[in-house]
Amino acid sequence: MDKKNACLTDLRFQILSQIRPPGAELDEARLSQDFGLSRTPLREVLQKLAGEGFVDIVQNRGAKVAPMDLPTLRVFFQTAPMIYANIARLAAENRTAPQLDVLRNIQDRFRAATQTQDASRAAIENHAFHDQIGEMAFNPYLQPALRRMLIDHTRLSQTFYRPTSTAETELVTKACDQHDAMISAIESREPSLAMDLTLQHWDLSRDRLERFVRPDPLPVTLPEAAHAV
Repeated sequence: MDKKNACLTDLRFQILSQIRPPGAELDEARLSQDFGLSRTPLREVLQKLAGEGFVDIVQNRGAKVAPMDLPTLRVFFQTAPMIYANIARLAAENRTAPQLDVLRNIQDRFRAATQTQDASRAAIENHAFHDQIGEMAFNPYLQPALRRMLIDHTRLSQTFYRPTSTAETELVTKACDQHDAMISAIESREPSLAMDLTLQHWDLSRDRLERFVRPDPLPVTLPEAAHAV
């Protein structure tokens, strides 16, 4: 892999895993040094990332990681189930056997990442899983929307793949099992079942994703010091 493609791949990973968090500035001089690229190929990388939805570029102000503000997330939560369900339906109707093999290989990597509690890798493999289902849908209108949505979904899902209790660990295991069921429905060309399973899969993680953007509630009883103010 040449330096330009290595930079592109690495920046995608860093953004999806939130090593570079939403809204972070992308300093061209530092990136040029880190990746051994001159300014021209680096700017081509940033332009490609902007076109994919990973990066925002503002004239005379440089590039930054695409933010996840409240209006964006509101649209995300409204739109995600519709896109996922329709992509799954089309995948069940249009998939090919080689594509199913790719999907199974991704699922193997996903399950392995969850079993070792590698949250970043699990989120990336989940991203790859749903992106592959998008490929299987063969829809030039829905697929770009899916890919843009997956950027935010993957960033949000870091919390889902870092379980802090037995109950949350069981949710991650259930998500793995749902992937297997989705593969079976797509393989069997059962579009209605594929849609239903996909919506169940979305519902499983939705509350944890929403927790990422909701602050913890204030305590019911304020500390004594608060009353003294």
